[in-house]
Amino acid sequence: MNIKNKETYKFQSEVKQLLHLMIHSLYSNKEIFLRELISNASDAIDKLRFKSISSPSLYQSNNLPKIQISINKAQKTLIINDNGIGMTKKDIIENLGTIAKSGTKSFLKSLENKTNDIKNELIGQFGVGFYSSFIVSDKVIVRTKFAGNKSNEGILWESQGTGEYNITNIAKKTKGTEIILFLKKEEEEFLETWRIKNIVSKYSDHITTPIEIQTYEEKSKTYIWEQINQAKALWTKNKSSISEKEYQEFYKYLTNDQNNPITWSHNHVEGTHEYISLLYIPKKAEWDIWNKENKNGLKLYVKRVYIMDNSKEFLPNYLRFIRGVIDSNNLPLNISREILQNNSITKNLKKALTKRSLKMLDTLSKNDNKKYQSFWNQFGLVLKEGPAEDNENLNLIANLLRFTSIKNNSSEQTISLKQYISKMNEKQEKIYYITSDSYISAKNSPHLELFNKKNIDVLLLSDRIDEWMMNYLVEFEGKKFQSISKEDESLNKLTEEKITNNNNIKTDMSDFIKKVKKILGEKVKSVRLTNRLTETPCIVLSDSNEMSTQMAKLFSAAGQPVPELKYIFEINPKHPLIKKISKINEQKIFEEWIKLLLEQALFAEKGNLDNPHKFIARMNKLFIQF
Repeated sequence: MNIKNKETYKFQSEVKQLLHLMIHSLYSNKEIFLRELISNASDAIDKLRFKSISSPSLYQSNNLPKIQISINKAQKTLIINDNGIGMTKKDIIENLGTIAKSGTKSFLKSLENKTNDIKNELIGQFGVGFYSSFIVSDKVIVRTKFAGNKSNEGILWESQGTGEYNITNIAKKTKGTEIILFLKKEEEEFLETWRIKNIVSKYSDHITTPIEIQTYEEKSKTYIWEQINQAKALWTKNKSSISEKEYQEFYKYLTNDQNNPITWSHNHVEGTHEYISLLYIPKKAEWDIWNKENKNGLKLYVKRVYIMDNSKEFLPNYLRFIRGVIDSNNLPLNISREILQNNSITKNLKKALTKRSLKMLDTLSKNDNKKYQSFWNQFGLVLKEGPAEDNENLNLIANLLRFTSIKNNSSEQTISLKQYISKMNEKQEKIYYITSDSYISAKNSPHLELFNKKNIDVLLLSDRIDEWMMNYLVEFEGKKFQSISKEDESLNKLTEEKITNNNNIKTDMSDFIKKVKKILGEKVKSVRLTNRLTETPCIVLSDSNEMSTQMAKLFSAAGQPVPELKYIFEINPKHPLIKKISKINEQKIFEEWIKLLLEQALFAEKGNLDNPHKFIARMNKLFIQF
């Protein structure tokens, strides 16, 4: 091996932190380092296979793709070798000297105060698998040559996992990457062939590339290469021949998630568009599920040839938590991301996979309510994006939504719309709901007083996305949705009977209402009596054609201009406070009370006031006089 031009580099500061943590932390499951290195080798071979479609010369030989593991007990080294795409000098500095992924800081923070099992899980999820080599190694050497480069353009990378690493130009005849681990004395168990076989069987059995280990054959007194994985794509096998454990282990390999998936769907579709899909629902949400640069998506193969990871073109954004594989026979092999986005076949596949995913969730909700509730608790907020994104599947999505209500007596969202409708009162025309900033605020809203009295259930919506979602949920199974904080004829029907029959109250309060209208003027849209309140003196309602209070809050939070909201001011004529105020003769005091009542109702509706100090001063002044 010719060695020249040795250069020394310092690790990126975050890599130093990471290496220190890995080397000095006690991991209960150290074997995961081999899982990560094999996964990286498999990815390198997949990338070469894809690149060679347009550049066949990259293969440079007829050698079949493979990953080889060898053990040298005398030198206490474990060697993992692949004939994949390899790395250039630039690649090796970017991949092994820095961590470019934006989630690095989150990863380091996530390791704090976590159990060993969770740490092992995070290693894979955050894409820092190579560095797990230092859990078991005193020193790591990487020898690599990029496919297509000359034999004198190899690179050697070497580090003891401290503050720096060395890079040297070397001669390397074959493409690909060789990783040499100099194992710590206490980690010599990984020099045993049986141990390596067990790890490969556990984590990497379904990698499509053959994994071989060098073993000594007593009979011939020679070393031979023995394949130790099945090397057959799981999704291409017949469903009846795949065990539940095999599905679960393949999911773990695919996602680096140590939890078993909640459920999965495996389908082979023939016809105009022939494809195989294997879709999984994870047990837990990814750490960056709300990150716009979230990498989740399906792994795409075309005629068993790897094309790309994290392909988002086959599922809508509101299903971004679904993981899995799609293998199509129709897409062109040289497809690029740009072509993929505009390909008609892709659009048809997306349509089919979206329905498949929603039906998988629907089946889960019907067959295992406990598991579905677990799914909803993790991914419900994401699924709530669906009505705005996917009108075509609106009914399917609506059926999967879960809510809490005034009868639920819990903030946990467990009620389906079908369950709500099945328990509606005979004369109830609509599905009633209220949106608010929190569950407590929604549950204690004065708008609910009439519904509690009449034993009519109301859905309580307190997630930030709920108001936006309800703009797209118009009806469900023939029942329209109605916000109880907006004016509506069905709400009027619930109250007008009692007010109509009580003419004495209407007559006695007519002058009072006129005076209130004169005082408030343009501050409100209208003033009227209501019989929907039992404990509260007054409330405000939004006009049916105007923006709701919660939507105005969303616009404001997003920095968007918000039109002036004028509310309908409703007064409870039976409330003791209203009766007392109506008898006040002194005009100035009467005006102060009316203004205070409006501010009180606005505060209850909006959760804030434009001038809270003025409200407090007015209240204190009246308390002294009353």
